[in-house]
Amino acid sequence: MTQTNALKGAAFMVLAGICFAAANAITYHITAPGDWGGLGFKAQSDTFWQYAIATVFSLPLVLRHGISALKTRRPVLHGVRVILSALGVQAFVLAVAAQTPIWQVIALVMTSPIFVLIGAALFLGETVSAPRWIAAAIGLAGATIVSGLWTTGLTAAMIYPVAAAVLWAASSLLTKVLTRTESAPSITLWLLVLLTPINAGLSLQAGFELPSAPIWAWLLTGGLIMMAAQYLLTWSYAAADAAFVQPFDDLKLISNILIYGLVFGYWPEGNIWGGVALILCGTLYLLYSGRKVDLARTQAA
Repeated sequence: MTQTNALKGAAFMVLAGICFAAANAITYHITAPGDWGGLGFKAQSDTFWQYAIATVFSLPLVLRHGISALKTRRPVLHGVRVILSALGVQAFVLAVAAQTPIWQVIALVMTSPIFVLIGAALFLGETVSAPRWIAAAIGLAGATIVSGLWTTGLTAAMIYPVAAAVLWAASSLLTKVLTRTESAPSITLWLLVLLTPINAGLSLQAGFELPSAPIWAWLLTGGLIMMAAQYLLTWSYAAADAAFVQPFDDLKLISNILIYGLVFGYWPEGNIWGGVALILCGTLYLLYSGRKVDLARTQAA
């Protein structure tokens, strides 16, 4: 992994995190109850419509690359990845719809990097250096503080974001495996195309809803952002090791803080800022240690 690819992978991961944070905020606004300032749309229906719209926005890319963009030698792996991703999305939106405090939801979901690091070491054979483990541990400590688990305890509703973290970590590892043989358009299009019928089934089971005019506007925006996020995520894993780029996903918390604060007026309070500082320290430490390794390699050459 060259320094250029490492920085490129990190940049794509940060941008993907910004897009996911924006999509999360839209999901929150659409699915939150009316007394929370939301539109009260069913979480399962929101997921179906956002990903269906993202698929429609991807059609120009299908036409550009041709139907060959969907050709693959690993259809089963695509299918498993999509199922894991779909279950993760459902777990996340159920957490939001269950009126779990938003900072707890985001912080618990952000435990995903530690699961990715473990999986990268155990299943992908990637070398996870001590600085990467330290960065992930610092980020995990920060996320724990943000979640407020020490004061509220673990509730049944918090199981949803933890489940989403595990499922998305597994999906991320499969994405990394697929980037070894598949193109980014193929990986992303397979995800969007297969997610639509899966989400449709889950939405029908929960009671299918048609969006009203105001909800349509939010869904269209969310679908476009979601498509961009999926492409950026795939490009990140294609550029660098999963173990390296995953801690940069922790910066997604900063994006969420800014978006929820500026748009909804939900700013963190008290100890949450300490958790945010820890997450930033973990990411900066990863960058610093990576630069030291690159410098040592250059001097040795």
